[in-house]
Amino acid sequence: MDSIKNNVWVQIFIIYTRYLIGGTFVFASIIKIKGDRFTGNSGALNPIDSAWHFFETIYQSGLYWQFIGWSQLIAGFLLMTQRYSKLGALINFPIILNIFVITLSYYFAYTPVVTGLMLFANIILLLWEWDELKILVHLNPKFNTTMRLEKDVLWQVLGLILFSFSIIYRASVEKYNIILWLGVCFSLGLTGLILGISREKRRNRQ
Repeated sequence: MDSIKNNVWVQIFIIYTRYLIGGTFVFASIIKIKGDRFTGNSGALNPIDSAWHFFETIYQSGLYWQFIGWSQLIAGFLLMTQRYSKLGALINFPIILNIFVITLSYYFAYTPVVTGLMLFANIILLLWEWDELKILVHLNPKFNTTMRLEKDVLWQVLGLILFSFSIIYRASVEKYNIILWLGVCFSLGLTGLILGISREKRRNRQ
């Protein structure tokens, strides 16, 4: 397992998985925190066993709707910081598990595939940290002291930039353009990847 964790590309995969899940949750959280509907129109007149009626019910709860938003925002932020990603993965797990079960409980077409992949990715993040998370179940923890990429301040700063952009864009724009948001995030992520690989190569030459 240590040989896998010391692989640079595996580390980068884990870092960007945190960005992806965290960024998705941050983007989805703002509309709830603002107290707006997840869907454009009211679902009150839809059948009571439909997904749209369900969303309308939790939207009308007010406080609970915003609580979900804040929970997603905090979990996403912690994941994107890299430094506090262990806590983010732990908080995010019951949230994404709940979302996955909801998408199975109502008709969401192929949405359970997406939520299922997000749940699977979160499980991978927990397994990645398992050596240190063992302490939660009173097993002998193994703390990794090697310098992994996630401990480099570059990835932590990049996570904060992605988080800040997602917050500012989603909160300030009434009609968002998801392609624009994804494009900017992709560009920032690609820039970080190039800089990160360059820094790692320089570090290995020293």
